[in-house]
Amino acid sequence: MKAIEFADVSFRYEEEGPFAVRHLNFSVEEGEFVAVLGHNGSGKSTLARLANGLLTPDEGQIRVLGTLLGDKNLYDVRRNVGVVFQNPDNQTVATIVEDDVAFGAENVGLAREEIGRRIDFALKAVGMEEYRTSTVARLSGGQKQRVAIAGVLALKPKIIILDESTAMLDPRGRREIVDVVTRLNQEEGITVLLITHFLEEALLADRAVVMNRGELVMEGTPRAVFARKEELLTYNLALPRIGVICERLRAGGMNVADTLDAEVLAKEIAQCVS
Repeated sequence: MKAIEFADVSFRYEEEGPFAVRHLNFSVEEGEFVAVLGHNGSGKSTLARLANGLLTPDEGQIRVLGTLLGDKNLYDVRRNVGVVFQNPDNQTVATIVEDDVAFGAENVGLAREEIGRRIDFALKAVGMEEYRTSTVARLSGGQKQRVAIAGVLALKPKIIILDESTAMLDPRGRREIVDVVTRLNQEEGITVLLITHFLEEALLADRAVVMNRGELVMEGTPRAVFARKEELLTYNLALPRIGVICERLRAGGMNVADTLDAEVLAKEIAQCVS
């Protein structure tokens, strides 16, 4: 079954304004990890909000897990589609980590014992168990975003959408979040839609799509998309530095894999030359 399916979807924020998304046909399979790339204003964040029902398309249809998205089923859809936004501070609703993670589960009326189990599961999934009783305000940006993801996980959604969730983080924080969602995808089978303008974050995805002016203009495996360097530049996107290094090493005969982590790349180089 398709987790998310857009059929000829168009949307604009103002009645006479330009289309933010235009005649978009796009789908994500259950259990797939898809990265949606594009510069600011390309339509990728609009796509995320349409998929969760935060926006309603002007034209076309959207199905989530086979269900046609509409006013009468938004509540059920949103329980299956969790969204993590750009600024973790805007998503914090409680002072203490475990209370913040519990907020969503409490609001859907789960029993206290079940909420406790879900807090345990969610914090373990994002590697934040030891911060359970910590004050959210004292955490790093990457840690706060992990807590935001945990809050979504406590609802046990089948789909997680990260809408520019790493944009305000440093490179280390971005790696932490991408590692977390990759593990959730691989170990828990959660469908992941990663919205980003950092191309290096797409390296671990099953598929990468590129949006420009509200349209899907490129699609394929991350490596296949990154191979079209000149075309990417026309959409104001450029290969990440570590991606360029990996590509040049392979061209020189060194069999290294694409990676986000310089230490991992250094170990691969050492293995190749030893």
